[in-house]
Amino acid sequence: MMLNKKTLVVAAILGAVVACSTGEKTEVAQTVGPQGGSEASTSEVKPGIKPEKDRNVAPPFALKDLDGKTVQLADYKGKVVLLNFWATWCAPCKLEIPWFEEFQTRYKDKGFEVLGVSLDEEGWKVVKPYLERTKVNYRMVMGDVMIDKAYGPIEALPTSFLIDREGRVAAVHSSLVDKDETEGEIRELLRISSGARVSDSVTELASAQH
Repeated sequence: MMLNKKTLVVAAILGAVVACSTGEKTEVAQTVGPQGGSEASTSEVKPGIKPEKDRNVAPPFALKDLDGKTVQLADYKGKVVLLNFWATWCAPCKLEIPWFEEFQTRYKDKGFEVLGVSLDEEGWKVVKPYLERTKVNYRMVMGDVMIDKAYGPIEALPTSFLIDREGRVAAVHSSLVDKDETEGEIRELLRISSGARVSDSVTELASAQH
């Protein structure tokens, strides 16, 4: 379709090996932003949230979802968005998806949305059965050459962009994300205090007991 699948397969395998061989995420990855810049990240230097002055406007796009409806970044104006590039053959991608579903459920009412962008060369032929089987709770669209060029090129999967309420790229994660770190970034962009998270957990626990 638009990418060299062999390159992405190698990146996905390396990411899976790293994730499975240690209790923590210890990797060297390269994060590529919309403007083509890159920066090395390791377990000692975490990506984190970029200062507001360093955030670039996220490139606009218009892509089709499973129902054939056009989805644009502008549809999410005023929300914090986790834009995740993935593929059905990517093991680390599928490891992240349940985490993203948790984030979608937990923060949707607070102005947060996850949007998945599939880069499967076979298109909906392979993505549709996967989504029907897993019942992913957030929206998925099919990527194309234009979005790959605008946000990359995407050289490793998974790759995720956190976009703030003003439509700017606030953080970039190439390869498997750190779940807790990413949730912390989401909360920071939503302006939710760490204390509120404890309250959320207590409320969820109380609800589960009734």
